[in-house]
Amino acid sequence: MSTFDWPVRVYYEDTDSGGLVYYANYLKFMERARSEWLRSLGFEQDALIRDAAVIFAVRSVQVEYLRPARFNDALTVSAAVVQSGGASITFAQEVRRGDEVLCSGTVKIASLDAVTLRPKPVPAQIAAAIGG
Repeated sequence: MSTFDWPVRVYYEDTDSGGLVYYANYLKFMERARSEWLRSLGFEQDALIRDAAVIFAVRSVQVEYLRPARFNDALTVSAAVVQSGGASITFAQEVRRGDEVLCSGTVKIASLDAVTLRPKPVPAQIAAAIGG
C-alpha cells in the first residue's frame, strides 16, 4: 500500500529540558499524520462520528526511538496501512529528518461505535479507499 507523508516542524513546546523532542510527542506526530491521511482520503473524523457513529482509538503501539529530533527540525512523518480487517487498521509509521529515520512504529487502530465504544466494522467507504 502507498505511504502518506506529512511535514512536521519541531516547536520549542515539543522539546524536553535537554532540548530534544520529548518521547511522547513522537506519538502526537504520528497521530497527526494518520488524521491527515484520513483527511487526504476525503474523510473527516467529526463527520464520521456524526454520520456513521464511528470513532477510531489506538489499540496498541510499538515504537523504536532511534535518533533524537531537536528544536526547529523539519521532519516528515509517514503512515502506511499494513493490515486492515473488520474493525481495525494497522499502520507502519516513521518520523524522519531527511533520509534519517528517527523513530519508527506500528500502531493498531480500533474502529469503535461512537456510543457504545464496542468494536464496529471500519466504514465500507474507508475500507474501499484503502483496498480492504
